[in-house]
Amino acid sequence: MFLQMEDINKTYQSGETTFQALKTVDLSMEQGQIGVILGPSGSGKSTLLNIIGGIDLADSGSIRVAGWKLNDLKEKQLTQYRRDAVGFIFQFYNLVPNLTARENVELTTTISKHPLDIDEILEAVGMKEFEHRFPTELSGGQQQRISIARALVKNPKLLLCDEPTGALDYTTSKEILRLLIDVNKKYNTTILIITHNTAIAEMGHRVLKMRSGKIIEDLVNDTLVPPERIEW
Repeated sequence: MFLQMEDINKTYQSGETTFQALKTVDLSMEQGQIGVILGPSGSGKSTLLNIIGGIDLADSGSIRVAGWKLNDLKEKQLTQYRRDAVGFIFQFYNLVPNLTARENVELTTTISKHPLDIDEILEAVGMKEFEHRFPTELSGGQQQRISIARALVKNPKLLLCDEPTGALDYTTSKEILRLLIDVNKKYNTTILIITHNTAIAEMGHRVLKMRSGKIIEDLVNDTLVPPERIEW
């Protein structure tokens, strides 16, 4: 099993207030699956993604990802895990403004043991012809493509996407979703997508619905709908 979470709990303390963000969460995924996580704000989606990504730690339970047992790792080992195994894509692109598109992608190769070829990745995301432009010279969709390229060039086993189309228009959103499908097929990358857009669930192998810190539904799609046919 590529991803295995058992009895994951996470509580946050703010002054005298305690908030349990995750409540005894169990989750398993095979390598190469696309998972779509749905749920309202405050349901625990981002906390779940952060724990899987090694950004945050669970209070209890066990989690294994790609052979790493995260709850046993020290901070230095967690840094290595994030560097070697995980790519992150966010709603806002976080590109370095004074670096070109190519340089933003190239920057990530310096921290990866087995990076992919930069030209191959830029071609894969359709940005080779724009590689020498700065972020301010790119559209929102183009910037998101570069942020995806930056995550992919590390050659990660797991791609974590937090509202990757949240800042994009309808047409560009579909282009980005198609790109994620293509990445999954070409590199066998396991992908987890957080979204408020329930229509996107149709393109995932797995659909996880969250509420109040729990996974209340774990559905399997036998037939995936391509992004071109998804409507919202």
